[in-house]
Amino acid sequence: MPSILGANTLSSGYDVDNSARFDQPDGADTLRLAAAGNDGDPKHWTLSMWIKRSKLATLQHVWSWSANNTNAEGGFAFDTNDQIFFISDGQNGSTNEIDGVFKDPSAWFHLVWACDADNGTNALRWRVYINGVERAITGDPTIQDANGIINRGSSQEHWIGGRARSLNSNVSDASFFSGYLAEVVFIDDSTLGPTSFGEFDDDTEIWKPIDVSDLTFGAEGYYLDFENAAELGTDVSGNSNTFTESNISDVHQTTDTCTNNFATMNPLNVPVANAPVFSNGNLNLDSAANANKFHGSSTIGVSKGKWYMEFKPKSGDYSFLGITGDPGEDARNEVNPGYSATGYGYYQGNGNVSNNNNSSSYGNSYNSSGDIIGVALNIDDNELKFYKNGTVQNSDTAISITAVASTPAGAYFFTMGDAAADSSSKAIANFGNPDYANSSSASDGNGYGDFEHAPPSGFYSLCTKNLAQFG
Repeated sequence: MPSILGANTLSSGYDVDNSARFDQPDGADTLRLAAAGNDGDPKHWTLSMWIKRSKLATLQHVWSWSANNTNAEGGFAFDTNDQIFFISDGQNGSTNEIDGVFKDPSAWFHLVWACDADNGTNALRWRVYINGVERAITGDPTIQDANGIINRGSSQEHWIGGRARSLNSNVSDASFFSGYLAEVVFIDDSTLGPTSFGEFDDDTEIWKPIDVSDLTFGAEGYYLDFENAAELGTDVSGNSNTFTESNISDVHQTTDTCTNNFATMNPLNVPVANAPVFSNGNLNLDSAANANKFHGSSTIGVSKGKWYMEFKPKSGDYSFLGITGDPGEDARNEVNPGYSATGYGYYQGNGNVSNNNNSSSYGNSYNSSGDIIGVALNIDDNELKFYKNGTVQNSDTAISITAVASTPAGAYFFTMGDAAADSSSKAIANFGNPDYANSSSASDGNGYGDFEHAPPSGFYSLCTKNLAQFG
C-alpha cells in the first residue's frame, strides 16, 4: 500500500501553500455554497480533496449536499469507528463504506470520489480512491438520476464541514468536521480518476498532489485553494462558486498542508482516564477534570537536528512545557513532563525545570496573560533551552539532555502537561502553524513557520519540508 503523507518527506514537486482548519469542539466551522439556477450534471461528477484529521472516534460530515428542509441529501463522513461512509439521496438512498480505518492525526491523505451514474455495472457507478489506489465500496450504491440532488438547482446546496440537511433544517445532529482540508475540487459533468489530481513520487512512491488549475471544472464545479485568508471560501476555478463562511476567519487559514505537514499534538497518546480535550486542529489542549495527568506530545518526534516551537498558556497556574523521550510512559502512568528520565518540563508556577521527577531552579515563572514560552531542542548537541517572551532563560546556559539513542522511543517529542489535580490548565501549541494571530509572524531560516518570536539561529519549525533537509 502506498505511503500516506504523514511525517514522510518530499522535498520537491508542486507545492500546496495553504489549507483550512475546521474545529468541532469550539463551534460549527462550515462553508456553504448556496443554491443556483444552473442544474449541472448529477450523473457525472468528481470530488477531490486532501484531508488531515484532528478529532477521532466521532461522527463527522466532511462534504455534503442537500435540498433545503427535505430528507434528500448526500455526501461523505467519518463514523465513530473512524471509517469513511458515503450517502446518496438521504433516507431514500444508501449508505456505503470503504475498507480501511482512518485514525492517523499526523497524516494527510487524498480522497477522490467519482460518479458515473450511466455505467452499466452498478458497482462501478461510484468509485473511491485513497492516495491513488481504488478502495472497494460495500454494497451497490443508490445513484441519483437526472433529477438527483447533487446539482445546485433551485434548492440544493453544498456544504463543507457539516451535514447539509441538519444545517438547513435545524436537525439536532449537525456532526461537524474537525481537521484540515486542502485542494478541495468539485468537477461537474466529468468522471475523473485520481491521476487528474495527484501522482506517485518517483523517489519515495508517496502519493502527492499535482497542479489542478487547468482542469475543466464544469458550470457547477469549484476549486478551493484557501489562499485568500480574508475569504477562505473563494472559488478559483473561474466559476465564482464562492462559499459563504460560518464561524471561519483568517486564523483558520494555515500553512499545514499535504506538501508541508506540520506537527500538532497527538490525541492518540493520552492517559486512558481523564484525557485532555484537544481542539483547533489539535493545537489547543485543555486539562480534564481531576487531571494531575500528562497531557500530550507532538505527532512528530525527532532524532537529529535543531527544532523550535512555542507554547502559549491560556489559563491555570500548573502547566509543564517541554520535551519527552518516552511519551508512552508518560501517558500510561498519567504523569506530567519531567517525571521520566528523558522528560524535561519547565514549570509555570516557579520557573523550575523537572527531570526524572526531580526539580531544580532554572528561570522565571510565566502566566497565562500573554506569555509565550519558546522551546529550543538541539539534539545534535543534546541540549535544551527555554525562552520566555523571546528572552532565553538560565543566563543562556543550556540543559544537558539524555542522548536520543537511549530514549525508549528513539526520538524526542515536544510535550505539555499539568501538575495539579484540577481542570484549569490550558495551553496552545505552535509548531509554526498557530491558531491565533502573532504580532510579528517570525519564521525560521528556511522561511517556514509563523512564530511570535524569531527562532534561534539554526533552529527550525517542525514540518516535513525542514525534516527532509535537517531531520
